[in-house]
Amino acid sequence: MFKTIVRRVLIMLPQIFFVSILIFMLAQLMPGDPFYGNLNPNSDVATIERMRHAAGLDLPWYEQYVRWVVNVFHGDFGTSYTVNKGVAVSEIIGQRIWPTVSMGIIATILTYFFAMSQALISARNENKRIDKFLVVWNTLTSAVPSFVFYFVMMVLFVYVIPIFPSSGTGIDETQGFFTNFFGNLYHAFLPALTIALFSTNSVFQYLRSNLLDQQAQDYVRTARAKGVQIKDVFRKHILRNAFLPIASGIGYSITGVLGGAMFAETVFGYPGLGALFVQALSGRDYTIITALMLLQGILSLFGGLLSDIISAWVDPRIRVK
Repeated sequence: MFKTIVRRVLIMLPQIFFVSILIFMLAQLMPGDPFYGNLNPNSDVATIERMRHAAGLDLPWYEQYVRWVVNVFHGDFGTSYTVNKGVAVSEIIGQRIWPTVSMGIIATILTYFFAMSQALISARNENKRIDKFLVVWNTLTSAVPSFVFYFVMMVLFVYVIPIFPSSGTGIDETQGFFTNFFGNLYHAFLPALTIALFSTNSVFQYLRSNLLDQQAQDYVRTARAKGVQIKDVFRKHILRNAFLPIASGIGYSITGVLGGAMFAETVFGYPGLGALFVQALSGRDYTIITALMLLQGILSLFGGLLSDIISAWVDPRIRVK
């Protein structure tokens, strides 16, 4: 397994190279730039040109790319142009990453908990009212745009029933660890809960189908014919076999928490990486955009590796060759 991991990591190197080129080119194709985006009747064009020259934005794209890659290898992602002018991008991301990680972890745990619970109840009560209700509910939540639910939850639990705060992360650098931990948990719980409640469809449908398929297998009928209780067959055999395919997606879910939820963070005023990406797009802040996209691209590649490792660990029949 160790040799497989090393080999996969080596294969990722050229993939990361091509991802970096694609990300840089997409950022370059955006109309305007951070300086000309702030033009007004009082702007001095000569001053703006000097600023573009100092930032290297007047160079050909391939020269800008080489300069960017060299700096990235040295841990320098540049400085922000508009979001936090003059501040290092690594510092900005460092401040925003922990709120996103905390919210993402809570959302991932709750999503799998809700989805698996609903799938178990639905599969055990196939074609009954509760099964039909859960199928319709998950279909509805996947069909309606997520931001609609975000606004509903925001209005309901922030303004109508003021249980949760309307914005912020609850993190105060002057306070201690436990104060910040529980403060951030309080601020992150509502967006995380909302994401989880309305993001269960894919896991629910997949797990429910697997459970129903396993219940129709010969080994289940054989166990029932021998007098084994259905609850024992369900717990010891059906669940284990049905959960194996779900394990393949856990790696992507774990690494995906750093991507942030752009709509959720924007609606709930939660300043994480998702909200930062929206700010950078609106201000054409190339340095932040490329850094966040590169981070997410690398995490996606490692998510695939992590999923393969988890699948091989959970199912001994799988051997990565």
